[in-house]
Amino acid sequence: MNLNNKTLLITGGTGSFGKNFINYLLKNHSNLKKIIIFSRDELKQYEIKKTLIKNKFFSKLRFFLGDVRDYQRLLIAFKNVDVVIHAAALKQINTAEYNPWEFIKTNIIGGQNIIEASNYNKVKKVIALSTDKASSPINLYGATKLCSDKLFTSANHFFGEGSFSVVRYGNVAGSRGSVMPLFMSQHDTGFFNVTDKNMTRFNISLKESIELVMWSIKNCYGGEIVVPKLPSYKIVDLAKSINNKSKINFTGIREGEKIHEEMISLSESLNVLDIGNKYIILPYNRKKISYYYIKKFNVKKIKKSFSYNSQNNSKFLSIIDLKKIIKKLKSENI
Repeated sequence: MNLNNKTLLITGGTGSFGKNFINYLLKNHSNLKKIIIFSRDELKQYEIKKTLIKNKFFSKLRFFLGDVRDYQRLLIAFKNVDVVIHAAALKQINTAEYNPWEFIKTNIIGGQNIIEASNYNKVKKVIALSTDKASSPINLYGATKLCSDKLFTSANHFFGEGSFSVVRYGNVAGSRGSVMPLFMSQHDTGFFNVTDKNMTRFNISLKESIELVMWSIKNCYGGEIVVPKLPSYKIVDLAKSINNKSKINFTGIREGEKIHEEMISLSESLNVLDIGNKYIILPYNRKKISYYYIKKFNVKKIKKSFSYNSQNNSKFLSIIDLKKIIKKLKSENI
């Protein structure tokens, strides 16, 4: 999809991804007609306004206060919108275990509200952001995101093809609540708290996550889940890259936490295409979409025994690689 003279709305637009995405759009897609920032946090909206008010394309921004739980508010916000990027979510794993219904209301019911409001307003393209926690979930947060993913990929059956797709990726380096800023804040404490010595995670930068969303806007057919091929790292190596003289305390697994994260499960692999630097998880009615990707990309077959997790990954970040990432995050004041 060409974004020229289009109106794009992002839910959760004041979060880590949203703020960086807005800056990217103003710099690289100033031909957009409007960029609507939809979020429930008035203070963060005010702070973004202060930061961007001198930008020469500031007049293209619209700030819309609202909650994805409020369907009527979404109906108003989505009027004349061409593209919706759905980034709003509750995502703290521990919090979800003790407040399950709140997560269900935002991540599942809120997701369905996005779908129905988009359909009502004839939004042309909807990209929902997901997480590696949604693959074979063991915690409530992951379960809500898996359900949300199913809602969006299934929406094409009811509301027409080519509208709803999902992007699934791992921990975003430097994002709010992620492990890198946490460990960076512990640099001078003399110790790091690590839950398990074998723990691994995927890594993606904010820049890469934005590029993935932009690729999806341009290329997604509708009904698929897009999974990037990402490097993994060991949590212990991350701690050493920040301060190798600090003691590492192993505290034990927390509620709902996995030792290794998974992006594609063994069961999901039966419906996966390898298109080079990405995997595409197909919906069950996959004939048309399979043909679309086979025609457009150099598609490779996946082995039936395939799964994609942060432990069996072919690419791992070294301590030197992690030091470079941390240095970059520090230079960006994250």
